[in-house]
Amino acid sequence: MYDIIGDIHGHAAELKLLLQKMDYKLLNGVWQHANRKVIFLGDYIDRGPEIRETLHIVRSMSESGNAIALLGNHEYNAMAYHFQISDGSFLRPHSDKNEKQHKNTVKEFDALPEEWQSYLQWFYTLPLYLDQPELRAVHACWDDEHIDWFKEYGYDTMTEELLIKSHVKNSKSYQVIDEVLKGKEVDIPEQFKWKDKGNHYRTSNRIKWWKDVGVVKKGEFLFDCPPELSEE
Repeated sequence: MYDIIGDIHGHAAELKLLLQKMDYKLLNGVWQHANRKVIFLGDYIDRGPEIRETLHIVRSMSESGNAIALLGNHEYNAMAYHFQISDGSFLRPHSDKNEKQHKNTVKEFDALPEEWQSYLQWFYTLPLYLDQPELRAVHACWDDEHIDWFKEYGYDTMTEELLIKSHVKNSKSYQVIDEVLKGKEVDIPEQFKWKDKGNHYRTSNRIKWWKDVGVVKKGEFLFDCPPELSEE
């Protein structure tokens, strides 16, 4: 039996309370349950105040067989942020926006570069998806064609090759990774642009991809739908 836990984002205290509530016990330094295991859906880093502890909890549970930890878009972004290419730049630009998003993680590991490198390498071992007879799991969006593409090319986890290819705009690799790890989006009219939690303007919205789009209004179909569009 599985317990599914989504984005933790460095909130280790809340994670421990949740595990306790579900009857997990801390034994020999690892959270575990006699009859259950956790499926973590990714996004362990950034934002929260206890990123290092969160990573320790998730990794120790995963490596001991008490959890399955999937790759999230924030881990993917971190891998690209720290991946230096031949011209000296990085796959993910060190822009003000990207630095702000990742700053809490960088700060926690500022004096622990070797430990951070160990976690970056661990991210490469995290499954991109989970496809079992009894359930399927992914960080953001399950798309059968995308999962089949992973299987066809042997991408069970992220590789340096896929990391590089997925940063080529409009490529198949870019589309697959973007939608599986970040979600599907649709453009909205310019007059309805909106500010996200990072105070950045958006002219597209993530969609509730599991909905039957033929029978729902935009307010039911779009995340963060502008009120003016909700009844259309």
